[in-house]
Amino acid sequence: EVVNQVVSQLIQAIRSTDGSFSSIERLGAGSYYEHVKVTEPNEFDIMLVMPVRRLQLDESDDTGAFYYLTFKRNPKEKYLLKFLDEDGKLSAFKMREALREIIKREVKNITKNIPMTVKRRKPGSPAITLQIKKPPAEISVDIILTLKLQQSWPPSTQDGLKVEQWLGRKVRRELRYESVYLVAKQNKKEKVLRGNTWRLSFSHIEKTMLNNHGSSKTCCESDGSKCSRKSCLKLLKYLVEKLKMKYPKELDKICSYHVKTAFFHSCVMWPNDTDWTWGDLDHCFQKYLGYFLECLQKSQLPHFFIPQYNLLSLEDKASYDFLSRQINYQLNNRFPIFQE
Repeated sequence: EVVNQVVSQLIQAIRSTDGSFSSIERLGAGSYYEHVKVTEPNEFDIMLVMPVRRLQLDESDDTGAFYYLTFKRNPKEKYLLKFLDEDGKLSAFKMREALREIIKREVKNITKNIPMTVKRRKPGSPAITLQIKKPPAEISVDIILTLKLQQSWPPSTQDGLKVEQWLGRKVRRELRYESVYLVAKQNKKEKVLRGNTWRLSFSHIEKTMLNNHGSSKTCCESDGSKCSRKSCLKLLKYLVEKLKMKYPKELDKICSYHVKTAFFHSCVMWPNDTDWTWGDLDHCFQKYLGYFLECLQKSQLPHFFIPQYNLLSLEDKASYDFLSRQINYQLNNRFPIFQE
């Protein structure tokens, strides 16, 4: 309730303050909105989505995930021209800073009723983070500037989203007709860190897949049979979150997106609802966990939509090995961490 109140007020202010952001819309993303949140509902991801007609996407490295954006001739969105950098690229940094300033101003008006602050910038994070101090809890809200392009997905996604066996060809085709979403995310591999790269985002598709996850259409509906897919995902998320709390330094490079990506790959490897029967939860969880451990061991976890992009880079191998050891310990001792 508090989050909705704050975000609605912010969106009103953003739309009216600066013509550049007048078309912004809200999209809830992340685990709370996918119904796979495992701890207190104290973290929210809100994407502020801005429709843009057409942009040219140029890959900024070999991952196929990061792009420079330039306008084709005579853009309809003249109000965005002030956010171009000296090379004519749309600068994620400039846009995010402009948005941040509006939010900071508006937060001063809101704090009369709800105490909150805008947190300091985290290097490399695409989010503008609000900290709402609403006793008895603190709530953190990540606001993520997102562009929504009405154009076809870039070539790097061609062989991704391999859901034919699991969700069917028709579903894959429909999902690929969805808009292209890009978030203002710094690419660390950029030779000169200018902050003008954007990263593809598939949050909207992931949300759809999680909420319609069965190979049969009635999976987990009130009159359908219940599967264990989401429970498996929640269990592994919970396990990794607990371990991250215990070993923040060692597991700094591990995030819940790794867990979610491994989950989607598992759904493809075991595509049938019978592979995930509810009564067989422990066995299903062990299978999925086994696959995740294999990924950590090889430092190899392809992005679900951009297969050439490996989410586990070799330079963080120590972190993956540490997590593997911790998970194996839990596995062999019947998960003491769940009892804590």
